[in-house]
Amino acid sequence: MAIRVVRLGSARAKDEGLRIGTVRRPPRGVPKAAFASQNWYDVWFPMLAPSVETMQRGQAAATPAEWKAFTNAYRREMQAPEPGRALDLLAALSHTANVSVGCYCDDEAHCHRSVLRALLEERGANFA
Repeated sequence: MAIRVVRLGSARAKDEGLRIGTVRRPPRGVPKAAFASQNWYDVWFPMLAPSVETMQRGQAAATPAEWKAFTNAYRREMQAPEPGRALDLLAALSHTANVSVGCYCDDEAHCHRSVLRALLEERGANFA
């Protein structure tokens, strides 16, 4: 059993399990009934998405210092009780079920999901 960090909208891996969208907004122009069948996500979980302000900061980051500022801001947001408990839950689930979490960004290295991966690793998540 394991957790995967994926790009939403990409083809699903064999035995990927439940796909969780950790994004601020649903995909544009896609009917809600088609989210899962089009490989966006099965469950929308914006609690683990950066705030709009932090997300904009990450998208605009052009230097290592700006990316670090985004990373720090997102990590601070994830230290709040509710997101922290959600991260703990996902890490625990990764030992008993296959699940995936993701975002729309092309490049994981320049996306909040790279930080999300690190946060889950720090909580002992099992990765595929």
